[in-house]
Amino acid sequence: MATTPSRPAAAVPHRRLSRLARLGGMAGGVPGSMLVDGAKRLARGERPAVGDLLLTPANARRVADQLARMRGAAMKMGQLLSMDAGEMLPPELADIMSRLRADADPMPARQLHGVLDAEWGRGWRDRFMAWSDRPIAAASIGQVHRARTRDGRDLAIKVQYPGIRGSIDGDIDNLAGLLRLSRVVPDTLDVAPLLAEAKRQLHDEADYLLEAEHLTRFGALLAGSPVFVVPVVQPDLTTPAVLAMSFVAGSPIETLTAASQAERDRVVTSLIELILRELFEWGLVQTDPNFANFRYDLASRRIALLDFGATRAIDAGVVEAHRAVARAALSGDRDQARGALLEARLFDPAAPAAYRDAVLDMFELIAAALHGNAVFDFGDNALTLALRDRGLALAADRKLYGLPPIDTLFLQRKAGGMFLLASRLKARVPVRAMLERHL
Repeated sequence: MATTPSRPAAAVPHRRLSRLARLGGMAGGVPGSMLVDGAKRLARGERPAVGDLLLTPANARRVADQLARMRGAAMKMGQLLSMDAGEMLPPELADIMSRLRADADPMPARQLHGVLDAEWGRGWRDRFMAWSDRPIAAASIGQVHRARTRDGRDLAIKVQYPGIRGSIDGDIDNLAGLLRLSRVVPDTLDVAPLLAEAKRQLHDEADYLLEAEHLTRFGALLAGSPVFVVPVVQPDLTTPAVLAMSFVAGSPIETLTAASQAERDRVVTSLIELILRELFEWGLVQTDPNFANFRYDLASRRIALLDFGATRAIDAGVVEAHRAVARAALSGDRDQARGALLEARLFDPAAPAAYRDAVLDMFELIAAALHGNAVFDFGDNALTLALRDRGLALAADRKLYGLPPIDTLFLQRKAGGMFLLASRLKARVPVRAMLERHL
């Protein structure tokens, strides 16, 4: 979940045509601003490239603002794109797009009360001694309110935006159409399976009863942990569109940038160990990499884990394939790495040899860092920049040779998000020893 929203309330559009109109307005506005900006730069004697005109602060702000007003699947897809590309954009653009990971526009009280009347029945306020219509957090699918019940429970109550479940399929179809028109996605890439899985995943995230099950499961798995705390579901107030949980205090995990090196190392080591347990022990992974899903309590030094909507069981074959990839990374054997990456379908066997070699080179950069020292230094900018440059070179070719398994895509996203967080905190972690324990 996101931080306290600072933007004024805005009604959530829930009819497909109104949502399509907003996307169309966004798409239409970007070319218009490109023409104006291009004309100005031409008048100054410049020869701007199309990419330079697309990636302007004005266009990035237009896209981010519109997606934040729409909420739902449209904003969720924007979050995923900003997580993937945010560290590769110029700072002024990354700051704008990061807004999609920070907050959405809260819904007005009229819409909020309509949802609660439908889910809890009229007179629901009688259940509470304290309730605020102002949310403490707002994200893509719902917003969170602080409340205290008459029996003294201090709660965080997530309320889903109206019409979100019914807008998921249309949003993704509309966004897919815009991506095709903009030629962002190569014609040769079959994205139908990915779009179908995106719809399924988002429908799961919009089912708060399912999220409550995941929350309870992780609470049991981490019971008694001195490091992690998981909110407790309140079944009497939870419905498909309202998730009631115990309130857990904490600050954004990014505030740890000011903490000591030892504390940053401890927190990131704990989070990476959690991912390894999720994958290799439990086969159940919370796949959303958004930093807002972690909070840090300075008093207890514990990490709160929030938002389990994107939790998914990982196929056993995918788990074993990733175990083989980890073994290859530790072995330093290029042939073993090639076989493991092929088995995990992290690149297409039909891809040209030069492409496969480029992927292997990136893999060996990470493997070499694991071999060189007892700790992996996530603050090593040289490694991050080298990976970024090679990744951009591969992406610039625009020849994609098939998608890996869906489970693998979600795992890559989670691993990438954790890498970005660890890099932000400049943590030093004994990754090699941690991997060895799980292999």
